[in-house]
Amino acid sequence: MTNATTSTDIRRIHELNEVKSSAWTNEELHYHQRVMNDLSPWLNAQGTAMLGQIIQEIQKRD
Repeated sequence: MTNATTSTDIRRIHELNEVKSSAWTNEELHYHQRVMNDLSPWLNAQGTAMLGQIIQEIQKRD
């Protein structure tokens, strides 16, 4: 198995913490929104705020 990076790779959330959501790819936004929605009952205030920012960015791009 290789660790080759392709343009379709989705960065992990900890890699995106210091990156403005406007710089995230659409694939990253939708992936992390789906994952965070699934985990929403267990998100803390910071996670809930991040999910809100992701949703706002998706809506802004639509």
